Amino acid sequence: MKKILIIINAFLILFSVSVKASEKVSIEKQLIGIIGATSGIVKTESRELKPGDKIYLNETIYSGLNSGTQILLLDQSTFTIGEDSEVVMDTFVYDPATNDGKIIASVKQGSLKVISGLISKNNPDNLTVEVPEGTLGSRGTEFQTIVSKGRTDTLLIGPGKNNTLGMRPGAVLVGNNLGQTLLDNPYSMTSMTKGKAPGQAKKITKNQLKKFNKKMKALKMAKLSPDETKSERKELRKALKKELKGLGLEKEEIKTVIRENIQKDKEKKVVIKQERAEKKKAEKKKAEKKKAKVNKNKKGKKKKAKLNKNKKGKKKKAVKKKSSKKKKAVKKKSTKKKKAVKKKSTKKKKAVKKKSTKKKKVVKKKKVVKKKKVVKKKKIAKKKKVVKKKKAAKKKKAKNKRKKKK
Repeated sequence: MKKILIIINAFLILFSVSVKASEKVSIEKQLIGIIGATSGIVKTESRELKPGDKIYLNETIYSGLNSGTQILLLDQSTFTIGEDSEVVMDTFVYDPATNDGKIIASVKQGSLKVISGLISKNNPDNLTVEVPEGTLGSRGTEFQTIVSKGRTDTLLIGPGKNNTLGMRPGAVLVGNNLGQTLLDNPYSMTSMTKGKAPGQAKKITKNQLKKFNKKMKALKMAKLSPDETKSERKELRKALKKELKGLGLEKEEIKTVIRENIQKDKEKKVVIKQERAEKKKAEKKKAEKKKAKVNKNKKGKKKKAKLNKNKKGKKKKAVKKKSSKKKKAVKKKSTKKKKAVKKKSTKKKKAVKKKSTKKKKVVKKKKVVKKKKVVKKKKIAKKKKVVKKKKAAKKKKAKNKRKKKK
């Protein structure tokens, strides 16, 4: 495993040492690529950059207003930095024999356009761009990101699923602790702000595309052909070998120096990890303290709320009791009134019934009396008729007697 690391690093590490006869030789800077083109003012912390200059690991690249640069990395990835930008190459591991490796770059501000190379071709998940709001995971593609205050916009350029060149379909996974959004359609974009998950993937508008293009106006992006990238890589390797030979080092000496630098790099990484871990612990403690304070405040508020609730409950109970008493009194009054009304109504009904019964009896008596009178009249009439008949019969007899006498 150590031999493989030595072989890998032999191609990645470039010696930037001013050699003197009395000085010891050391290799500290790791070469990751060269400047392909520049426009305006582009510099690092220690030098101004020009086309053909070498770029080393952990160098911060600054571009001013109306400026930009294009970097060709050893794995043929192309990084184009737009105007008013700050980009750092944090990690670059590459094995030319297998095209395995890892790239991590961080964009502090401004714009970065990425065309992935051989590392992404071999393993799409091994190219990552870190931004203040989260991370962008490139999966064999071309994309651009713009970092502004509290916001990062990311655009997937391509290629599409059914491209004629037979290239791997482009995709960018935009994510943070709160969520993830996958851009897998060309010219789709998403935005990410602090404390929020990335927004949904949306098709870019004309105005938004103008903003992305404006960031790269100072430097026209030119994608190198495969032949050109191979020749660039060959030139870099030749330059590396020449410099090593120029230092008068033998193979064994070079190996030992590389081992020492690898060990130093590991130690630095361990220190950085420890510092980060300590920072995280301190942040966690602060967060826990804040949470504890918030919880105390919440508990105090809850207690107050409970007391207020109890007071309100007692008041409500008292009000309810009063209202229940009032309701009972009102009910009693209403029941008494209803009973009195019922009694009155029953008395009235009884009186009405008595009157009606009396009237009926009177009517019946009158009817009986009338009937009796009618019967009497009939009897009297019958008697009168009988008397008349008897008188008439007597008269007839008397007449008959008289006639006989004569």
